[in-house]
Amino acid sequence: MDRRSFLRTSALGGAAAASATLAAPVYAQGRRELTLVTSVPDGFAIFDDAAQMAVDYIAEMTDGQLTINKNPAGTLVGAFEVFDAVSSGQADLYHSAEYYFLNQHPAFAFFTAVPFGMTSQEMANWYYRRGGQDLHDNLSSLFNLKPFMCGMTAMQPGGWFNIEINSADDLQGLRFRMPGQGGQVLGRLGASVQNIPGGEIYQALSSGQIDGAEWIGPYADERMGFQEVTSNYYTSGFHEPGSALSLVFNLEVWESLTPQQQKIVEVATQATHAQNTALSLAENGAALARLQAAGVQVREFPEDVWDAFGRASAEVREENMGDPIYAEIANSYFASLEESANWYEIGDGEYMRQRNRVNAA
Repeated sequence: MDRRSFLRTSALGGAAAASATLAAPVYAQGRRELTLVTSVPDGFAIFDDAAQMAVDYIAEMTDGQLTINKNPAGTLVGAFEVFDAVSSGQADLYHSAEYYFLNQHPAFAFFTAVPFGMTSQEMANWYYRRGGQDLHDNLSSLFNLKPFMCGMTAMQPGGWFNIEINSADDLQGLRFRMPGQGGQVLGRLGASVQNIPGGEIYQALSSGQIDGAEWIGPYADERMGFQEVTSNYYTSGFHEPGSALSLVFNLEVWESLTPQQQKIVEVATQATHAQNTALSLAENGAALARLQAAGVQVREFPEDVWDAFGRASAEVREENMGDPIYAEIANSYFASLEESANWYEIGDGEYMRQRNRVNAA
């Protein structure tokens, strides 16, 4: 599936509930503590690393005047309950992947990743220089939220499978864990898609509840232990060429911060994003080599599967274009992506045009 051809024919053409007292702010001698809820357990490579980086940066840069109490998934609220907890004011802020919340609005997908979409650098281009952050603000404000991009898992592999995928027919009935628009694509191709929180994937895979799963990349996947369960690893993925994470405040809490604190949060999230991107990209190569040495088989989807991914991805993108908010965000996203692709073609030629397919293989 040619990425630039896909772009031209895609969207451009058309766990318990939190208690009400969770976020009661703590003030002492001019200091303030906020309650953060996250979507993964403590210590999860890349994902929780980003949350912890942001917490640490904010505390250090405010000299301890603003601190954040990080509560991992399942302690105060479940992994997928963080949006509602912060929107309602039951918690002060969350760290998560925005595509977990497509039931709130389908446009949240663009602030994590969409199939055949942006790489990590392209995402930064759009978010920081082409209006993506303003669009994220506008969408989130409808839910009483103030967001920041805060972390980047970079390109995500196709995932771990208990069978080889020799044709698109092999996706029929496959029980597979994949969130976001990527999961919707697999559903169109006949898979039984499971949106399982990160902390529950290993158990689901090892117990046979699911037939396969994607997570983040070799470094994080190795830490999860997926190689203990299956050895078929498809390293080129269609669903998330560059996956952003977000730190999102309750809007009233955000507005109650001082201008200095707000600027520190802005700078801290940008620093987290840069450091987390580097962590992802720096560690994946060595981790993949270790996985291969341990017997993991690196595989590539056949061409007919890539073609099926492309056709279904275009259909998923188009189905929400009647929503004006979704259409505005999608058109901005793909215009910025096409702009980046044009420059890569001129500046870097075939290498950059093919990078999305082969950079993990």
